[in-house]
Amino acid sequence: MNTTTADPALTMLHLGLGSFHRAHQAVYIHQLQQTGDHHWTLASGNIRPDMKDTIDALIAQGGAYTLETVTPHNQHSYTRITAIQTVVPFDAELSGLVHIGADTSTRIISFTVTEAGYYLDAKYQLDLNFADLRADLAAAKVSEPVSTIYGALTVILRARMAANAGPVTLLNCDNLRHNGERSRGGLLQFIELLGDGALLAWVQTNTTSPNAMVDRITPRPTPEVRARVLAATGVDDPAALMGESFIQWVIEDNFIAGRPAWETVGVEMVDSVQAYEEAKIRLLNACHSCIAWAGTLVGYTYIHEGTLDPVIRQLAYDYVTDDTIPVLLPCPIDLEAYRDVVLDRFGNPAIADTNQRVAMDAFSKIPAMIAPTIRDRLARGETIHSVAMLPALFLAYLQRWHAGKIPYAYQDQAMDPAAAHAICAATDPVAAFCANAVLWGPLVNDVRLVQAMHTAFQRVTLFVKNHTS
Repeated sequence: MNTTTADPALTMLHLGLGSFHRAHQAVYIHQLQQTGDHHWTLASGNIRPDMKDTIDALIAQGGAYTLETVTPHNQHSYTRITAIQTVVPFDAELSGLVHIGADTSTRIISFTVTEAGYYLDAKYQLDLNFADLRADLAAAKVSEPVSTIYGALTVILRARMAANAGPVTLLNCDNLRHNGERSRGGLLQFIELLGDGALLAWVQTNTTSPNAMVDRITPRPTPEVRARVLAATGVDDPAALMGESFIQWVIEDNFIAGRPAWETVGVEMVDSVQAYEEAKIRLLNACHSCIAWAGTLVGYTYIHEGTLDPVIRQLAYDYVTDDTIPVLLPCPIDLEAYRDVVLDRFGNPAIADTNQRVAMDAFSKIPAMIAPTIRDRLARGETIHSVAMLPALFLAYLQRWHAGKIPYAYQDQAMDPAAAHAICAATDPVAAFCANAVLWGPLVNDVRLVQAMHTAFQRVTLFVKNHTS
């Protein structure tokens, strides 16, 4: 059932004791406990020997740490987070995690290992070209130490099955579209490749994997954060970290063994996260890329610099308002308010997010984040003037890369460098760009796309000229 259990001393075990977990999931559990609800406790640890100094500090502090939050208006606040009652030290056998995961009081196993940690190809199948994945398959067959999320979950769930500890929810907290479905599919494939039919059947019957959408910008902790925490609180906290003031968690209410009463502290429990995912991908993620490409073209280093530039902000605003919001309606989210919050967040100088980080991987971002809006509008017989500015900005950016004039290393796993150079060297780069199947799929060479891109590219050229003259 998807109801909150009232049983005492139930445990949520989290795999991945990084900054995002401590600034997000742990904060919600902390807030719940602050209301007097202590039915759930949090245990957290890593599946790899990472962050030893931070984990040692957390153990010494009984799992407590200070979170600095910063608003877009540079208002700082400090909270002592005490949700993590058990910090699990790392060992190669993951013995501490296995012990907790196999306990009947553990009802949720959550995890954050980053999107790259799921080793899925474009069709969401396990990609065995990854050496870590192949090594874990071999290790799990002979009960040797593992290091991937699939290996760790396999070891923990084998022990849970053997202990007859009952059902458990597997809760993905990474920024991955359809994250519960994707990680569950990868896990079931992993177990099937092991040939462990008994475990496969047990997992299919005794676990659920809700999709969830998570959101909070959490930069890597710096010595400056620790210094500010000391100055503000008098506590020298080596495990201190910083996050933006915005926080969101939307979860499909599909828990097989109970869950905390998260809805009482702002978590949105829903039947489907799809609308929230689409809003985030098309509004937040696509705007982020727009600002990074435009900002780089006119010499900015950071996302907040571009966001605070009125011309660049207007490009992002128009993309959302003119072309994206109309194709997402009806929607349970106030998309105009969401747009405004996103742009305010991106304008926060304290985050210091770089254009280099956000600009990367356009050959996968354009088809996933931008092309869907173009397809939707063309299918409705509508114009694409505002959304076409985003790929046009990237084409101008790509031409800079082609000329060796991007001031940092551009990374793009989906890009064929030879094909990209050929686009830029073509007699008509816009037409060549619109003919690239990786970027456009079924929209390749669409006359409406090519015409809109020619117009948008002229606007981008003028935008750059006006900024640099």
